[in-house]
Order: sequence, then C-alpha cells, then structure tokens
Amino acid sequence: MYQKILVPLDGSELAENALTQVRNLAGVGGVGEVTLLKVVEIDLMGLSEPPHHTRSIDLPALRKAHMERSQKYLEKIQSQLSSEGMKVKTETLEGRPAQTIVDYSQKNSMDLIVIATHGYSGMKRLMFGSVALRVLHDCHAPVLLIRPESCR
Repeated sequence: MYQKILVPLDGSELAENALTQVRNLAGVGGVGEVTLLKVVEIDLMGLSEPPHHTRSIDLPALRKAHMERSQKYLEKIQSQLSSEGMKVKTETLEGRPAQTIVDYSQKNSMDLIVIATHGYSGMKRLMFGSVALRVLHDCHAPVLLIRPESCR
C-alpha cells in the first residue's frame, strides 16, 4: 500500500489519465492519501508585445489569477475522487514543473508519483522536453508513468 501518492496535473485530459490508475490502486486498497499537484509557471516571455507598445503587466494580479484558476481546477477533481471514498488534498505551487514536482515529492516523503506522459517523441520531445521523464530521472520515489495510449 502506498500511504502518500502524488499526482501532478497540468489541466489537460492527457494528464488526467493518471487518475485512472490512482482509482485502480484505490480499488484494491493500495492508497492512503492522494495529493493533486498543479504547478503554475508564469511565462512573461509569452506576454511580450511588439517593442512600440508599452504596457505594464500587473504580475501579482496575473499570478493570483493563475493560482485561483489552478485551485478551482484541482478542487473539482478532489471532489470527484473524494466522492469515490479517497482521501485527497490539493496543492498549487509556482515554479518550473519538473523541479517543483521533484522537490515537493522529496519534502513531503511521497511514496509514489503517478504521472501521465504526453506521448511526445522525436523532435517534439527534444523541443518541448518532457516533465514526466525529468521527474522519472530526478526523483527518488517510485514513478508510475502512464502512457496516453493505454487509457484509450
């Protein structure tokens, strides 16, 4: 039995494929507590406008909006899992996803991380990287990688 399971989510349906495996583990009594984690990464580069525009960005308001949206998303999933009898808590943190997941796992002595891959391969994986693979490589806890194809 895994007392503490970490499930990193990014808001996508692909990431939510990991929840199927968590439900399967819970069905056989293999789950103590599930922590749903969403890492918010504020990308200021994506907000830039052409040089002739001058606009100030209210970073605290932007951060607050992202964090609130993330928390609402996690609370919806928490409610679903709790109604199925699981003990679930949520965490929203700001940072770089892979490193934040690894750090959280270590600080909170997680027994298992269940994370879905996005199925990137080849050039796409080289260009975009893979949070799941970085977590697998850097984390000391066991990592269960869920391939999207396995949930179809």
